Amino acid sequence: MLARITVVLIAVGCVIVLVILQSDCAEKEADLVKLNEKISVLEGENEEIQRVLDDSDVSSYMEQVALEEQGYAYPDERRFYDISRD
Repeated sequence: MLARITVVLIAVGCVIVLVILQSDCAEKEADLVKLNEKISVLEGENEEIQRVLDDSDVSSYMEQVALEEQGYAYPDERRFYDISRD
């Protein structure tokens, strides 16, 4: 009787471990898909940067980054922002 209970408990434990491993694998596969998407985006950005560097047009690239990504403006430029929604 004790042997049967032990075998049943071991079987239940194995099923629980199997379910946990399957859920972990599914989670890791979802993470892998997200990482592959990020890799694709970053490779595209790297290709764009490499193209700019190969063209020796670094100053226009730096200007573009400063204006678009860093929020800089030209000295005589005026920018208006809608703050009524804040």
